[in-house]
Amino acid sequence: MNILLADDEKPLLSFLSRGLRSEGFECTSLNELHEVLPFIKKNAPQIVVLDRLFGSQDSLTILESIKALPTPPMVLMLTALDEVSERVKGLEMGADDYLCKPFDFDELLARISALRRRMVAPQQFEQNRLVIGRLELVLQERIALLNGGELALTKIEFELLLYMAENQNKVLSRERILSRVWQTYSDPNTNIVDVYISRLRKKLEADQELSIQTLRGNGYRMALK
Repeated sequence: MNILLADDEKPLLSFLSRGLRSEGFECTSLNELHEVLPFIKKNAPQIVVLDRLFGSQDSLTILESIKALPTPPMVLMLTALDEVSERVKGLEMGADDYLCKPFDFDELLARISALRRRMVAPQQFEQNRLVIGRLELVLQERIALLNGGELALTKIEFELLLYMAENQNKVLSRERILSRVWQTYSDPNTNIVDVYISRLRKKLEADQELSIQTLRGNGYRMALK
């Protein structure tokens, strides 16, 4: 996934770029507002992380032009303006999400992941369903089907399977899995993630195409063989 980072704070740009690249994203950084729209028109990034203020310039002045493009990117606005009226103004003008400074990097990742889910091809989420190969997740009912048969999953197993399916082909660290599925940042050395991954593998072993791969020292990845 291609992400454009646009902010006039160069140290922040450098930090965000390094962090997102380490998570597997392709990033380009710009610190001048006038460069943003031409870059988007030429390179078509999928997500733009756009600072609200570039010195005295307000990026809302180009937001409508960005969203009017034939294939507009999703726009996550960053801002030090935390007044509700300012956030509402940005959203009304086309921003897809808003994040106030200062923010936690994990929250930025979560917002980007949410935007990615909204970008998933319509057929994958048709009628509230996420499909990968012969695995089908019925989201509202929290049901998993494999080859047409229902898998017997606990709540945690379903949440873990859903998280990995939403991030197909992406490496997920144990820490990120703990944060999302168990909603905890504590004890990153616990083997509970490994135990549940093992359980899922056994329940998915009937499917010869879908696998949960272990990348030692990095985490896990769901992929079609």
